[in-house]
Parts: sequence; C-alpha cells; structure tokens
Amino acid sequence: MKIAAIATSLVPSSTANSIQVMKACQALAQAGHEVCLWVPGRTAAPWEALAERYGLETRFDVRWVPAPLVFRRYDFTLRALLQARAWGAQALYTWALQAALPGLWLGWPTLVELHGPPTGKLGPRLFRGFMRSRKPKRLLLITQALRQELEAAYGLPLHGSEVQIAPNAADRAQYAQLPDAPTARAQLGLPQGLTVGYTGHFYAGRGMNLLFELARRFPQVNFLWVGGNPRDVDAWRERLSAAQLSHVTLTGFVPQRALPLYQAAADILLMPYERKIAGSSGGDSASICSPMKMFDYLAAGRAILTSDLPVLHEVLNPHNAVFCPPEDVDGWAAALGALIEDPQRIAALSRQARADSEPYTWLARAQRALAGLPLEGK
Repeated sequence: MKIAAIATSLVPSSTANSIQVMKACQALAQAGHEVCLWVPGRTAAPWEALAERYGLETRFDVRWVPAPLVFRRYDFTLRALLQARAWGAQALYTWALQAALPGLWLGWPTLVELHGPPTGKLGPRLFRGFMRSRKPKRLLLITQALRQELEAAYGLPLHGSEVQIAPNAADRAQYAQLPDAPTARAQLGLPQGLTVGYTGHFYAGRGMNLLFELARRFPQVNFLWVGGNPRDVDAWRERLSAAQLSHVTLTGFVPQRALPLYQAAADILLMPYERKIAGSSGGDSASICSPMKMFDYLAAGRAILTSDLPVLHEVLNPHNAVFCPPEDVDGWAAALGALIEDPQRIAALSRQARADSEPYTWLARAQRALAGLPLEGK
C-alpha cells in the first residue's frame, strides 16, 4: 500500500511535532506499507542524518517542498497533494486539515491526526467538512480530553470507527536492552549516585524553575537535564553556576538514538509541567496533551514524578507514577524526598512503568489507525 504522509513540521528539527511525525511515518513503514512523507523546506537531508537525529531504523522516503510562510502552508499542501497523486498514492495520512479534506476529494482513504483544536479562519470549516464527508476516513485524536473539547466546541458526536483515540507512544526497540542506572551512568561518564533526570525542551510551562528549586533543596542528589536549545542551555548553565549548584549536569541536545540511555541513567524521571504548557509555536496544551516523554519514561522503566494534570491520568496512575501539584515547589520537594528515602517504592514504580508501557508502541498505534479502512494492496 502506498501511503502519502503530509506534515507541516520542519524536518530536520528537534521540536516534538517533528519527532512525532517521523516516528509515526516509520511505524507506517514497519507495518508493511510504502511511505513517502512531504514536508516544507528547500534543503534535503540525507537519510543517515535523519536516522541518527530521530532514532530511525526503517527507511521511508522524505521529500521537501519549497513553501513561503506567507501563504500559511496552504501552497505547500497543494503542491504536496499534487506530488502525492503523481507518486501514485493510495491513501493519505496527514496532520494538516488543509490536506485532509482535499485528500478525500482526490478519492483517498484519509487519516488526519490532530493534537489540538483546529486553528485559523479556515481550520474549523475544514474540520467540519472533513467530519461530514461520507468518504472513507479516520480522525486520530491524541487524548480523550481533546475529543471532549472538540465535541463541546462543534456539537459533533466524535465516536464510532471514524474516530480513534491515538495517544503517542515509544519506540520499544530502543528501550529493549537498556542497562541499569549505575551502568548507564558509567557508559555516559556521569557521576554515580542517585540521579534525578529530566529530558525535553526548556519551553515555558515545562517546569524549569521548579527543577532549579529542587536542585537547590537536594544538594546530595545528582540532577541530569537532557535537551534544550543552545541559548536556553547556556542561560541555565550560567544560573546554576551563579548558585553554585555543581550537582546538575546539562547535556544540551541529544539525538533520539542516544536518548534512552540518558533516561536509563536516572533513577527517577521528572515531568514538572505547569498549569499552562507552551509548545514550539506557543499555545497551551496542558489540558489535552499526550507528551512523548511520558511514554519514553514508561518504556525506560524508571520511577516517574509528575505534575498532577487531569489529562495525564489517561495513561498514568498511582501504580506507575507519583503525582504532585503543578508549580508547588514544597509539594514536589516533599514527594521527591519521600521517594528518595524509599528504594522499594522506586523499584515498584519502575517495574510497573515498564509493564504499562507495552501497549504504547508506534507500530501498534499505526496498525490500529489503519485497521478497518478500505486500503488497496494492504
């Protein structure tokens, strides 16, 4: 089956949406389909560089289409659709509503994946048009919370086979043979001793100030911060130095292929989300998010300390995570202190996290997404 994928994410990039697109496309290829991804841009990247950055094992085609931002990607999606038709696409998988509705018009079974409500002047109209079409289609929503928000906003019953809740996932193959925490630290040249880790961006809403305060309160613990763009990393390194917090290691950007080992180097992994979470392009996803780091943390098999956002309870529970009030430093410090003093609790959370990660794989996600659609040559 030839599946055309169309995304407005920049590739290569370190943004979460870019990583998610590449992992989803790899999963479609691993499910046995021929996949070609169209993204905006003028400069192609070699597959070897993409595989290293995104931690990819299964190859698929990526094509770049020049598209000035002034047209808000509508010109890009039109060009990508025309190229996909010339390529001989038999189905369409997209993250862009401006591609999804024309995909149905072109006669393709179409899957559109949404991580938030439709935006812009045309987004709501495109969404309504897509959902009202009787042609073969599927709407993939990352959380139940997002479905409820869309139902309330549009008055549409988003149930049945045309709508599927598709949380993000982890690449289980990358987490299959991870060493224990001391061995991972030794392999990475990190200090030994109990280590509390965070991996991800340093955007607003990610809890960086809380991480800083925890480091101040726990000088006996090693902290590992993995990720961040160079400017943010430099700023935090200066702040940590000024506060004489030498027990915090900042790595900067780490390719996806290497990320699991860094997560394995921690005994406890943190998700200190605030009540408002900004993405790479702004906005607030705190009520509807499905963070990829959550699934990576589960797959790494480490104890998780997380902000108590309602949407996270769709995946996490008291058996695989400890919940803390968002932005409450005292609450977080108390929870972390109690966990540090309870190695058996850390071990139990770690075992349950790994067990609970099993259903959340990119391949299983892709297979569920395609199940039941009238795909030729499947």
